[in-house]
Amino acid sequence: MVSKIIVFDFDGTITQNDTLISFLRFTHGWKFYIGFFLLLPVLICYKIGLIRNSKAKELVFSWFFCGWKIEKFNSLCRQFAESSKIKVRPAAMEMIKTYLGQEGIVVIVSASISNWVGAWADINGISCVLSTDIEVVDGVITGKFLTPNCYGAEKVTRLKKHFPELNSNRENISVIAYGDSRGDKELLLFADEGFYKCF
Repeated sequence: MVSKIIVFDFDGTITQNDTLISFLRFTHGWKFYIGFFLLLPVLICYKIGLIRNSKAKELVFSWFFCGWKIEKFNSLCRQFAESSKIKVRPAAMEMIKTYLGQEGIVVIVSASISNWVGAWADINGISCVLSTDIEVVDGVITGKFLTPNCYGAEKVTRLKKHFPELNSNRENISVIAYGDSRGDKELLLFADEGFYKCF
């Protein structure tokens, strides 16, 4: 029985940068800029509220990775996670190390793609990652998301699905959460202790 769950958002909380943008630069080099130029209509529609965050993100992901072999994608995710492209906040990393040495389970709940968040977590001794999963058919990335974008209320939904005990009596379970943006609002409110932009 889990007695303490410590939840960290990834982008902006553990890291200093948006890892989706960093990963696109890492995988595509100068072609990243061509892609974003061609995707400007999507980004503008998102900014003015005509397209939801999840749809805009899926369209961007699909443009860059639809048709890729999952083996190649996962290999690059691992290389990215091992590189200096993920700029980690030292204070956040120290806090994670402290929690890993205590009772309880450390969880990353992120809107970023599971493949590179999971690779980074594995390297750093974190076994539980709840984030946005991508669809793969016959070893090929379809460009679609397999799960809802893990943002906002979806973070709480995913957490409760993974830890069913959170759906009932929480007297014996403590949830501590760290976040940095409006996408973490519901998670921080759900937690017994919520910390906003503390690193």
